[in-house]
Amino acid sequence: MEQFPPTITHHSPVHPAPGYAPPQMLPPRGLSPWGMPIRHHLEIPLLILAIATTVAAYLVSIALIASGALEPWVIIVLLAPILLFFARGQMYAAQRVNGVKMTPTQFPDGYRMLVEAAARFGMPEVPDGYVVLGNGQINAFASGHGFRRYVVVYSDLFEIGGQARNPDALAFIIGHEVGHIAAGHASYWRQLGMFASNYIPVIGSSLSRAQEYTADNHGLCNRPHGAPGAIGVLAAGKYLMSLVGFDEMADRARTERGFFPWLVNILSGHPVLTWRAAALRDRSRHGRVF
Repeated sequence: MEQFPPTITHHSPVHPAPGYAPPQMLPPRGLSPWGMPIRHHLEIPLLILAIATTVAAYLVSIALIASGALEPWVIIVLLAPILLFFARGQMYAAQRVNGVKMTPTQFPDGYRMLVEAAARFGMPEVPDGYVVLGNGQINAFASGHGFRRYVVVYSDLFEIGGQARNPDALAFIIGHEVGHIAAGHASYWRQLGMFASNYIPVIGSSLSRAQEYTADNHGLCNRPHGAPGAIGVLAAGKYLMSLVGFDEMADRARTERGFFPWLVNILSGHPVLTWRAAALRDRSRHGRVF
């Protein structure tokens, strides 16, 4: 498994993640996996823009209703708080009644990774964790309802490399999802504030990409040596991920350029994998959103 270069450092003395020896102290470069995870520098400005977009949508909707115009999208905007509440509640209930809850006796490795990630990020409560049938899909997500937060992991991720032979990659992915919760991305109020921006090209997707970089910073802090495996499994799947060269993937962020690669990234809710790998390798700067 490839490891990160020895230039990874932290700004101030911190306790390393459980089970890891402290790294050699070198001049700080920022974005270190050994300190507390850092938020992507564009996340908050883009969040403010998204909230402003939603507020504008509400003001326009109220003005249209006052003028006697009742468009379908106006009704959707006004009902957004209720629609979002029920959607989140239904999604959480689906995991509770269909998913396998991670416990010390069911998927104990995943449960331990949840506990370790929550402790690593200083969270007062460990989020619930559920395993659902993947049927070949590689996916995981974090969400919440009410005061509860939870992580869902597709079953195929427990077979990374065959029979979970790459626990570092799985720990990175779980740390990434718990990071979404720790950074407030699963909050009802945040998602309501982002509601209108999700239907406007570029604004919603750009905020989503910034949040993914923030979550990657959490995954890196939780299990730094799992980043190459995580990129490998996202690029080539759970069995062929060992054939993916992490450095080669990251190097292509400098060569795969042009209008259409840029367009693919700008319309996606996740950073393209080459840029994502480059951001995980180079901890001297934030990942590219645009």
